[in-house]
Amino acid sequence: MCTRIGDYVLDLKEFFDAGLFSGEVDIDVFENEFLNDFISLGKEKTVALRDIIKKQISFDRSLLAKDFSRFFYKFDEVTMYLPIRVGDYTDFYSSRHHAENVGRIFRGDEDPLTPNWLHMPIAYHGRSSSIVVSETDIKIPWGQIKKEDGLYFERSNKLDFELELGTIIGKSSQFGERIDVDHAGEYIFGFCMLNDWSARDIQSWEYRPLGPFLGKNFATTISPWIITLEALEPFIVKAQGQEKVLEYLNDSKLSTYDIKFSAFVNGVEVTETNFSKMYWTVNQQIAHHTVGGCNLRVGDLLGSGTISDEKGKGCLLEICKDGKEPININGENQSYLKINDEVVFRGKCENEGVRLGFGEVKGIIIS
Repeated sequence: MCTRIGDYVLDLKEFFDAGLFSGEVDIDVFENEFLNDFISLGKEKTVALRDIIKKQISFDRSLLAKDFSRFFYKFDEVTMYLPIRVGDYTDFYSSRHHAENVGRIFRGDEDPLTPNWLHMPIAYHGRSSSIVVSETDIKIPWGQIKKEDGLYFERSNKLDFELELGTIIGKSSQFGERIDVDHAGEYIFGFCMLNDWSARDIQSWEYRPLGPFLGKNFATTISPWIITLEALEPFIVKAQGQEKVLEYLNDSKLSTYDIKFSAFVNGVEVTETNFSKMYWTVNQQIAHHTVGGCNLRVGDLLGSGTISDEKGKGCLLEICKDGKEPININGENQSYLKINDEVVFRGKCENEGVRLGFGEVKGIIIS
């Protein structure tokens, strides 16, 4: 287990073995394969440990400074793995800009949103077994594809990325228990970047009447770094106004985060967008997810849904209008992803000199 400090990675197992967490945690959870047991210590403990790390790093005579090579590794010399053991995965559809853009592509300008969209955070349950860490190669999926002249079983020709934020659940709820929208933050450990890969041609044939299946379940990529809820506090902003919602979704704070995201295909930036423009907040997603009594567990993953705003669009379906307006990538007109394409997401926050990076999430398309 580690944490990133600039261009270096701090080995928290060595930190623990050196007794630097003394008095706060006696259980060695720092050599485990996943962060789940660390997260399960509870927010009071994990916040206290974060404060200890910050103090040790800023203390000139700390053991960290005296024996630097024992505790630190260069970032580019370490291999990163899947950070959490994901129990359940739910992917939301919370950007009004994205939903309206997609609605206009398929249904026209008159009725871009479905009747329920402004009343609840729409979502589908995804597949946790195919969640992979950044730099994992992504195979183009096969499935049923409907064309004008018939139905075919073949490899997708409309492979897409979806730029999203992933929420890591940090506290379990009880079966049958509702989580109040104003207390939902107590159940969040942190956030990661997420790529909800989508095969649009498979998806468009299968999604009625029960929603996404094979067009989504072949792969979801997340970044190896989890940004804690507390680290994002300097970047809290007011969420955009909402039309009247039912009482259980009435978030008194209605806040979100100013996070800038960019997506690159083969080194070319194809979009830039901001999480602050999402319609439904993470707290509302959690409240709606549990309102019927569905319990959450430590390590569950919630996808935000594609992040789009007034200018930036979070997927190629929107950017290229389902192939009608291809974009130029390194001299080639392109609407969807092809073999050997590299997709990279980057995220960052900046506010009055305070900066925070999400690292990157990367995938290369293979046959």
